[in-house]
Formats: sequence, structure tokens, C-alpha cells
Amino acid sequence: MVRRAIEVKVESTLDKCCPVTTQMMSDDEAREVALIFDALSDPVRLRIFSIIAAQKDTCSCHLEAPVDKSQPTVSHHTRILAGAGLITGEKRGRWTYWQVVPGRLNLVANLLRSEMPRAKR
Repeated sequence: MVRRAIEVKVESTLDKCCPVTTQMMSDDEAREVALIFDALSDPVRLRIFSIIAAQKDTCSCHLEAPVDKSQPTVSHHTRILAGAGLITGEKRGRWTYWQVVPGRLNLVANLLRSEMPRAKR
């Protein structure tokens, strides 16, 4: 069996960024966060991401039926998720096996975390 990792180079500027409530994001940081939100804004991609996140290792072949999409469509959506740095894939024979990039969503969630008290209703 031939294994080939599929990597998408996404250099993160978010590693040293802090919550948006403490300082303004740089242009690069804002672009990176927007890329992630754009990738997750599509319902099919969000479902695919949730399937991958719920398992340790998910074959592309197991994504088609749950989202009721063809293999080329699933490939298109996983490529966008990988391009945003949310998932990474490893080619094993004919199929790609996907995993969530550890800590990526926690990083974005930390950026949006607010330490400000909530308004009383």
C-alpha cells in the first residue's frame, strides 16, 4: 500500500495573536480567520468537518453517503477545508484519509473569546 501525505502549506500568523477584544487584528490575521470562517460557512463543508472531527481517521469514501454528494464534490469540499488549515489528508491507495489539524479550531476560538462581561437582559 502506498501512503502519501497531502499537505497544504498554511503559514499561520495566528499563533501569537490574542483575542480581538484586546487588540486589532493585523491584515494577515484577519485574512487567515476569514479563510477559516469561509471554509466553515458552507453547510456541506461544515458537515464534512464534523464527521472528520468526530473520528480519528476518516476515509473520503465514508463522506459521500452522509452528505449525499459525489466523490468529486466531496474532494472539492475537503480541498477547501485543507486549504484553510482545518484538516490534513493522507493518500492511501485510491482514497484519502482525513484528520483534523490539532488545535486549529481552539486557536480560532481563542481569538474570538471575549473577556468582557455580558450585558444584562
